[in-house]
Amino acid sequence: MSKPAARVIDLPCEHTSALVALLESVGFDVDVTTDPVASDANVRVWFLNMELPDIDLAGLIKTASQDGTAEIILMADEDDAPQVRQAIAQGATYFFCKPFDVDFLQPLLADVFEEARQTVVLDEDQDIEPLDQFGELRGSSAKMRKLYRLLRKVAPTDTSVLLLGESGTGKELVARTLHQMSDVAQGPFMAMNCAAIPEELFESELFGHEKGSFSGAERRHAGFFERAQGGTLFFDELAEMPIELQAKLLRVLEVGAYRRVGGEADLQSNVRIIGATNRDPERAIADNLLREDLYYRIARFPIQLPALREREGDVAGLTQFFIDAHNEKNSQSITLSAAALEQLEQHSWPGNVRELRSAVEQAYILADGEILPEHLPKNDALAGSGDLKISVGESIDEAQRKLILATLEANGDDKQAAADMLGMSLRTLYNRLNEYEEDGASGNPEDETG
Repeated sequence: MSKPAARVIDLPCEHTSALVALLESVGFDVDVTTDPVASDANVRVWFLNMELPDIDLAGLIKTASQDGTAEIILMADEDDAPQVRQAIAQGATYFFCKPFDVDFLQPLLADVFEEARQTVVLDEDQDIEPLDQFGELRGSSAKMRKLYRLLRKVAPTDTSVLLLGESGTGKELVARTLHQMSDVAQGPFMAMNCAAIPEELFESELFGHEKGSFSGAERRHAGFFERAQGGTLFFDELAEMPIELQAKLLRVLEVGAYRRVGGEADLQSNVRIIGATNRDPERAIADNLLREDLYYRIARFPIQLPALREREGDVAGLTQFFIDAHNEKNSQSITLSAAALEQLEQHSWPGNVRELRSAVEQAYILADGEILPEHLPKNDALAGSGDLKISVGESIDEAQRKLILATLEANGDDKQAAADMLGMSLRTLYNRLNEYEEDGASGNPEDETG
């Protein structure tokens, strides 16, 4: 079997020769070229010189990231921050100015090489292997190990991080992991779901308020910024924050101070900021849902979280992990049949890990000793199709309630997917669910897992 390969796209020079020598010392086969070449699953590391004449950087990144497991490292003589930020958002991993830092690159490349070797071992083993754990995250796939390397690099810094990815991919768990591995780990971790807070209460929840500052303000209230002081503040569903509040948040991030609603004294902000969104940021900016300046302020280090369907081998490991947790909690020894595992691995999991966890829990409850295919939710229900019965004469409000709850259930409680299917904003969906909760209907809070 051939060794993992590294590809350097650069002009031959002293720096290139030193880079090739480092890669070969780790164990890679290396080739150097100035031409865009087809992707190869055996190429695990790409070095791209951003300053080559007539280079199509976006095209090269797309080529290099086709198989989803490669490490894409950018290099240049000088830093071009906007171009680097855009390239990282497109899938690149790191950027450095020449000459390279051996102390930085050598352990990174050794880690990638070892990962490639372990992947081959796991592929040849048919048993369900225990998953790697990194902070609060679990997964042994190449994409998750690549994510771990990113988190390990950015966690000790005070850089703002923006987490991108589908609903259910574990953004809050990633945020908690970053907090646990940061220099403010001893401080509080506060998570603010921007879609779940009524618009009229948003400023008060964010910055706090003084007693008597508005009707119903019977005592001073500490907002998220104040409660997260000395720790990490996580903004989930950032694009759902009211646009006028985004301007106030941006000012706090820039000047490091804020005031409670009705207050006269400035309070100093000392928090690590992590944001997250399910939406495509460029689309959200174009739709006036997200301020471009706020996006660039928080997205100092954007991280794309992989969907479960991209995490080869992790469905089996996560399924066994969930079953083991249920067995320990219930003092049982439920097992998983090979046929049920095959069915789970064939599903596309649009709701990602959250949907898998729900499916395993349902099957566990139904199983009698062993989880069989018939215990699993039907694929058509998981995929979001189904019939809805509405009676003649039923009110529009009641019909809408049934449609919303049925769509939410069909999407595995993935609120963003349900909102998209219903053609409404995520905030509107949350408002409807809050109304149904008050009326005694179902509307569970979001459970981000990963």
